[in-house]
Amino acid sequence: MMGMTIARGELADFLRRSRERVSPEDAGLPTGPRRRTPGLRREEVAQLAGMSADYYIRLEQARGPQPSTQMLGALARALRLSDDERDHLHLLAGHRPPAVRIAGDEVAPALLHLLDQLAATPAQVLGDLGDVLAQNAMAQALLGGVCTVSEHGRNVAWRWFGDMRPRAAYPAEEHDYYSRLHVADLRAAAAHRPDDPAVNRLVARLREASDEFAELWDRHEVAVRRHSRMRVRHAVLGLVEVDCQVLITPEDNRRVVLYTPPPGSDLADRLAVLRRPAGTDTLALA
Repeated sequence: MMGMTIARGELADFLRRSRERVSPEDAGLPTGPRRRTPGLRREEVAQLAGMSADYYIRLEQARGPQPSTQMLGALARALRLSDDERDHLHLLAGHRPPAVRIAGDEVAPALLHLLDQLAATPAQVLGDLGDVLAQNAMAQALLGGVCTVSEHGRNVAWRWFGDMRPRAAYPAEEHDYYSRLHVADLRAAAAHRPDDPAVNRLVARLREASDEFAELWDRHEVAVRRHSRMRVRHAVLGLVEVDCQVLITPEDNRRVVLYTPPPGSDLADRLAVLRRPAGTDTLALA
């Protein structure tokens, strides 16, 4: 889609950092003893993508023309981008898909009905930026209720980086994994809402509150969170391992997150304890 806004600075930064993450071996290129920078050279990316070195250099210097979708496809292949990273590249270059409708805080009645029907499965609905909009009773019992007093009190990234107390429920050796997961997912969502005040306010507040967030944000890693496995410590159940499956509604980009037992585990029987009044102790929101 020509004529849309190009985020030249962001595009240049993403290209450079993506280039630095690809080794010559991964790209099928010979390695030499005189490499002073990590990853590929600019000229090598241009060669792999079938474009002139001058054209690619201008893109990394934030002064090139808007790349065509064909050129972006070639760059995505040369830089070995994932599907999420490829989509992010197109968005930064001004070739966005039809704008996602930014919904308010309301949750469709059908989704609320779905949550109520999942009596034995923890489930919650998140907005595209990670705001928890609705939970069923099992999700509240396992993950804790949502604070809605402060502006970002129910945002998963803010609670992870700005509050820090929820981290106590997660194994310390996995904190870096969850941090990168939150930031990469927020990066992907933010690209769909360029110059959105709500996005800018959240990112600015996170950068101010957390040096860790700022460092990860500057890495420009992108990955939509679709499924993952997490371990959390519950006051009654002890250490719990669950699979997180994310279902995205395309019309408003809501995320329905289901927390299910890994295959072969006894988690279903353990979760049944939470359906009784005595098992309502909770831990911090994931």
